[in-house]
Amino acid sequence: MPAKHPRRTFVAAGAAAIAAPAILTSKRSAAQGVIGSGDYQFRCQHHWPQLPDKYHWQITHNVTMDDENRLYVIHEGEVDKPDHPSIFVFDDEGRFVKAFGQQFQGGGHGLDIRVEDGTPYLYVSGYQHLKTIAKLTLNGEVVWQKYAPMKSNRYADGEASNPKKIWGRDRFMPTNFAFLPDGDFLLADGYGAYCIHRYDADGNWKGHFGGAGNGQGTFNLPHGIWVDDREGIDSRIVVADRAHHTLQVFDMDRQYTRTIEGFGLPANVDTHGELMLVPELVARVSLLDLKDQTVATLGDDRERVSADKKRSIRADESRWQEGKFVHPHDACFDHNGDIIVAEWVATGRVTKLTRV
Repeated sequence: MPAKHPRRTFVAAGAAAIAAPAILTSKRSAAQGVIGSGDYQFRCQHHWPQLPDKYHWQITHNVTMDDENRLYVIHEGEVDKPDHPSIFVFDDEGRFVKAFGQQFQGGGHGLDIRVEDGTPYLYVSGYQHLKTIAKLTLNGEVVWQKYAPMKSNRYADGEASNPKKIWGRDRFMPTNFAFLPDGDFLLADGYGAYCIHRYDADGNWKGHFGGAGNGQGTFNLPHGIWVDDREGIDSRIVVADRAHHTLQVFDMDRQYTRTIEGFGLPANVDTHGELMLVPELVARVSLLDLKDQTVATLGDDRERVSADKKRSIRADESRWQEGKFVHPHDACFDHNGDIIVAEWVATGRVTKLTRV
């Protein structure tokens, strides 16, 4: 049967909450650490989930939710700490549940969940020296693991059989997943060949589109990808073309249709109710409506972060400001329409934005 993404199972329940206006005085908003404006105000809780002392935060990369509203966080991880988990799970109060994924240390990147025939699975991508994708159970057992799709003729000899930490347009550096209604999935090779691969649910490669170029169907670092099937629009594929500072839109036949401009290194996409969520590596998170118009920008600190040419802020937690973001690398909605943001900062940071 067609695969379903668990984020879709709570759209109807969350739509009413998304639509409900929030009425707060500015004084109360400031006192409770509320960011945003108008109908889109959120209570900001930096460092929301808590790790036990035996683990430590590393560079946080991606976040996703399961059907029990549990949060999964993947770190890039530290290659010199191979026994430290790279994937952590927390309950809906931010309490630690479990950890696994030591094999992704030093290159953990993409993370998403899809329900297949009633069973949820975790899809993971690894870049740097790992150059791999894998399908896991929610306890971390490997269902399958794949390497560079050499049949695509996009990769250097040995890229699948002997992966090394070598970058280039003929290298495999996968970043994020999107799930198709027929059970297939798409994979963005965001740091490698700049193309979008298509696979079946067993990880068998079927084809690709895109590649390096100036836009309108070609990319400059296609980092994020999402199937946008919000009610009220035709289903479409949205690619976060990061270094072009745009989102590119494709129909479900993978034909380019339009470009949405106005972002600062958009990193990924998620949807809930009528809203589309875009974390931007340049210090903000944006919310768009069904007409692709920005209705809210959250935690905007673009001016200060953009001026930091040496990227020193990301390594100095004392310079992180309350209610502001440094480098949002991924974000997702939870079951309630609240937002979880993971940032590309040296010691990791995961923030919860709770709708008020």
